[in-house]
Amino acid sequence: MNNMSFKINWLSWFISIQMIGFSVVNLSCDTKIEKAITTNDYQDLIILFREFRDFQDPTLVNGIPDFTEIAMNEQYGGLKVLQNKLSEIDTTGWSIPYQVDYHLLRAEMNGLEFQHRILKPWSRDPCFYSIRPGMTDHFSIEGVLPHPESFPLLENDFQTLKTKLENVPKIYAQAQKNLTNAAGDLARLAIHFTKEDVQLLNDLVDRLKTYHPKLELHAQKARDSVEDYLQWLIKNQDSMTEPAGLGIENYNWWLKNVHLVPYTWDEIVNAVHMEDNRLYTFLKLEQNQNRDLPKMNSVKSPQEYHDYVRGAVDHLMKFLEEEEIFTVQDNLDIEKYWSARKSSFRLGSDALGVPDYFSYYVHREPVPHEAHEGLGHDFEWQRLANDDREIRGTRRLYFIEWIRDEGWAFALEELLMHAGVLNNRPARGKEIVYEQAIFRNCRALSDLRMHSRELNLDEAMEFCVDCAPHSELLDDSHHLWYEMRTTLRIPGWHMGMVLGKIQIMKLFRDRAKQLGDEFKLNQFLDEFLATGFIPISLVRWEMTGLDDEIKELVQ
Repeated sequence: MNNMSFKINWLSWFISIQMIGFSVVNLSCDTKIEKAITTNDYQDLIILFREFRDFQDPTLVNGIPDFTEIAMNEQYGGLKVLQNKLSEIDTTGWSIPYQVDYHLLRAEMNGLEFQHRILKPWSRDPCFYSIRPGMTDHFSIEGVLPHPESFPLLENDFQTLKTKLENVPKIYAQAQKNLTNAAGDLARLAIHFTKEDVQLLNDLVDRLKTYHPKLELHAQKARDSVEDYLQWLIKNQDSMTEPAGLGIENYNWWLKNVHLVPYTWDEIVNAVHMEDNRLYTFLKLEQNQNRDLPKMNSVKSPQEYHDYVRGAVDHLMKFLEEEEIFTVQDNLDIEKYWSARKSSFRLGSDALGVPDYFSYYVHREPVPHEAHEGLGHDFEWQRLANDDREIRGTRRLYFIEWIRDEGWAFALEELLMHAGVLNNRPARGKEIVYEQAIFRNCRALSDLRMHSRELNLDEAMEFCVDCAPHSELLDDSHHLWYEMRTTLRIPGWHMGMVLGKIQIMKLFRDRAKQLGDEFKLNQFLDEFLATGFIPISLVRWEMTGLDDEIKELVQ
């Protein structure tokens, strides 16, 4: 995902080292939790939402966030006070949208609880301390590592970079104290990517020699602190023996209470396998239909790639309008997406110049990828930026909307194909849709099986290579390492692509059965998108009035 201009949650913020001020309510774990006064006023939910959003940010000590054991224990105690306040808000008589907002806040509080009880990234995840751009590599890398095109820096940017570079050694010194129960596989991932961090800082040092020599020493000290952290990880790796996976019981608690998913680990595994059966069947039918056609050719130059992708974007926009798929409001601007898109992924390479797995497909038929990234993700972030509902229109914390986000973007690849978007284009493009979907299933199963502790990191990587189409492009690739890091660090992201798509198709069925002949695709999708960036179980409740899932989730 590109162009994420949303408010990053505090975990993501910390890793990208965005040094801005925060405050926290300092409450110890043994704080006496007094019974809150029951209220039925929606405005009290708004007030508590604001209080929680301020509270969940870490304090700054000497210019850096404090993730020491004492600070985290105090925050956990304060969380219990806020959860008690929420439990005393009575939603009787509230409209469904207001009740949905209540459950959004409940899920976010549960998300912070899960961080403290289970994930504890500050003490068990060496990847938590990184100059990299956030919980995933989708966040901006302009923090400690300014984009090469930004040089020479403006005065304000110069001072900001100076402060950030000065803070890097302090962060890594805290890391070595905080990581008291590090997980072995997370340590392996940290070592792999910290080596790249050192190289990125070496590149920064060289660039500063040319443009800003006064910052060169600061960058050298930052690089040295990262190198020291790397050597510390290597030296202590054998003692980092905690499991990285959550375990099924914890995974199920997280599904139900944080992501508001009405399915268990076992049910999701079965659903992914059923989806895999379907995809392989349709792929083989499609390949048989295309058996006499030549293989699809790849683009040969950056300009050809640029023109091919731009044509795909224009084709998608025209298709949406002509086929009445969903409404593109005036405040959705495809050129915002394209302005960033055309300067990245040029020939399927990431910032380090390593080919991306999906480049094989994008070079041959870019429409599915552009549907995913542009119509799926980028338009979603633009809608969110224009959403003025205080709770609903705010970027969710702890990735509780991730299944909705990835499920929608992933679903668009195949749903638009069935709607006809690939008609009159190279015939083998449909094969690409199925093969990319199969790879998502591989990632989903590696997610589920690593967190059930059936597979360790090495086994999961081997599983993905054996499972994925064109696996020769994946074996020991930067892309595979990246996928494993996000899978272990953000439980359910890759599983959520497949599950979210399944939930959306269930919503199709439920709403179509309600409306019968009155069902219209564009009206359905407009209503779906208008609900906001929230878990699909809440979307379904609001759109259909069916409350069976939410009743199950609050038991």
